[in-house]
Amino acid sequence: MNDKDISNAKDPDLRASLGALRRAAQEARKTAIQTETNLVIVKDGRMQRISADELRQQA
Repeated sequence: MNDKDISNAKDPDLRASLGALRRAAQEARKTAIQTETNLVIVKDGRMQRISADELRQQA
């Protein structure tokens, strides 16, 4: 399912889920910066670690 499919979903919880995921990702970035820990993500099927310094530069 892509962004357009979710935004047109009949279920209001499903429509709101994309925004909730984005807010959760932003909070995870803030927490990683505050605690000087790596943020672990999966991109293109591979696990990646993003350092707090890299996150600060992206912000």
